[in-house]
Amino acid sequence: MAQSISKGKAIKEWRLYFFVIPSLILVLVFSYFPAASAVYHSFFDWAGGDTKQLIGWDNFKRALGDSVLWSSFVTVFILIVANVFKMIPSIFVAVMVHRLKSDRWQYWYRVLLVIPMIVPALVTLFIWKFFFDPNLGVLNKVMDFTGMKNLLVGLDGVFGWNLFLDGIPIAWLSEPRLIIPSLILWGFPWIGVVGVLIYLAGLQSISTDIYEAADLDGVSGFQKFVHIEFPLILTQIRLMLILLVIATIQGYGLQLLLLGDSGGPGGRGMVPGLWMYNRAFIAGEFGYACAIGMILFVFILSLTYIQNKYVRIDK
Repeated sequence: MAQSISKGKAIKEWRLYFFVIPSLILVLVFSYFPAASAVYHSFFDWAGGDTKQLIGWDNFKRALGDSVLWSSFVTVFILIVANVFKMIPSIFVAVMVHRLKSDRWQYWYRVLLVIPMIVPALVTLFIWKFFFDPNLGVLNKVMDFTGMKNLLVGLDGVFGWNLFLDGIPIAWLSEPRLIIPSLILWGFPWIGVVGVLIYLAGLQSISTDIYEAADLDGVSGFQKFVHIEFPLILTQIRLMLILLVIATIQGYGLQLLLLGDSGGPGGRGMVPGLWMYNRAFIAGEFGYACAIGMILFVFILSLTYIQNKYVRIDK
């Protein structure tokens, strides 16, 4: 815990502030100034140049009636729910690595988990775009090889989806009704490296005495997870949940690369961040894009407050 110092000592050690000032200036210039500029320009009709016209709250009033913006919030809500379930594999992988008896194998598994982080995220997105290709993509080939395509064709005939036809490749990114399932499928098997490492840190903080007592009581592996490991890493899970919600609402790189700036056919993959990008760099409505950014800020701040207030971890 940080300790307070007297005013006299702070003045005496004034030279130490020179180590803080450079970082403080960088944060102010590259973090706070752009944010303040966005707030300022959200009240203007601004196309990104020197010319701008003050219009007050008109951008926000326009946003309230923007059907594309609010439908994009529905899409991002679906993705948030899906991403919450996609946290589960990372938790189980962390538990399995933690339970390895050999410290050497634990080390190598951590190394193998970290290696994919070296690959640029853009390369990963390009690879997944190739996976979804209807003619050459790996996904369709795997489904044909395993017979899953025939199963989907059979279900299509029963439910009348008109999505999966025999002899016709599945157009994952061209069929509006398959766009959201494709976005959910992205990243399979959904093992987040950062999440696994954070959960591992929480698991490694559990005292060995607890495990020894559980072994003496004859507790099974699954019971250890339910009654010991899962409750004791809830703090880490709560942290990852907050970061996940923020990243999902803010993110749009995946949708931009896979579907384009329009969000794919019918705009089914449109998310708020992508709509903000579209209005700024495609339509040239930078002022309106700043207003959308302010709405996202309020939305994210509200969700973060709700999580901090109601998603509590009882120790």
